[in-house]
Amino acid sequence: MTGFDLPDLVALAERVARKAGRLVTEERPERVDVASTKSSPTDIVTIMDTASEALLRKEIHAARPDDGILGEEGGTAHGSSALTWVLDPIDGTVNLPLRIPAYAISVAVVTGDPLDPGGHEVLAGCVHHPLSGETWTATRGGGAFLDGRPIRVNADVPLNRALVATGFGYDAERRRHAARVVAEVLPQVRDIRRIGSAALDLAGLACGRLDAYYERGLGAWDLAAGGLIAREAGALVGGLDGRPAGPELVVAAGPGLYERLQELLGPLRPDRDGPAAEDGADDGADDD
Repeated sequence: MTGFDLPDLVALAERVARKAGRLVTEERPERVDVASTKSSPTDIVTIMDTASEALLRKEIHAARPDDGILGEEGGTAHGSSALTWVLDPIDGTVNLPLRIPAYAISVAVVTGDPLDPGGHEVLAGCVHHPLSGETWTATRGGGAFLDGRPIRVNADVPLNRALVATGFGYDAERRRHAARVVAEVLPQVRDIRRIGSAALDLAGLACGRLDAYYERGLGAWDLAAGGLIAREAGALVGGLDGRPAGPELVVAAGPGLYERLQELLGPLRPDRDGPAAEDGADDGADDD
């Protein structure tokens, strides 16, 4: 495949993520108003989400006008090249207006269809935490980095010593079932963390702040950059029963712990919304 190289792609991802981060931190109004809601009244979009995504789209289009762009808020703009940029302008939106310092800018670039969990490959990605300035980056086959330093997942962590992150969707029935799953998982692990940003969860796993992560309902924008960073740091990332990671479920951990977590989660079916999901119904992806 021609027309790009990975260092150039990750450099662009980092540059635009940092620029969006400056927008979010420096131009954040004292009060961040909710612009709209998505899947439920608690699934919000703020004015800063839309401003951040507009900036990301403008910067990427200026640098690579032939590439496609998929953004959480603005949908897909198809390009003529083989590449699509996948953007989460603020992952952890609910935290932003409450001044909870756990949100990030996530930028990745893929080949294939980013909405097909098994039909694309992530080439480069960046997760930027604008409040701390921490920036995680990775390229396919090139390793993962935090502020330019190589990072690795924790190795040989037993299940009962694992610090596990997770999240919950916005649909009420999905939340009930997720709570039942957590009630079974919690006694068998060290503890549970609910940070509110999938991108930060996966980046935290990659640099050893967390040992494992699972969540149902991630969109492509939640997973693309963080998933690549976790993989390049040595994590296994997938769904249940050999499926690829995607909206049904994402499970991520280092080797050994990943298999143990799969064994624990399998009978609990966190990839379902509860009894109503037995017929295969799904109300779509949730995200933070």
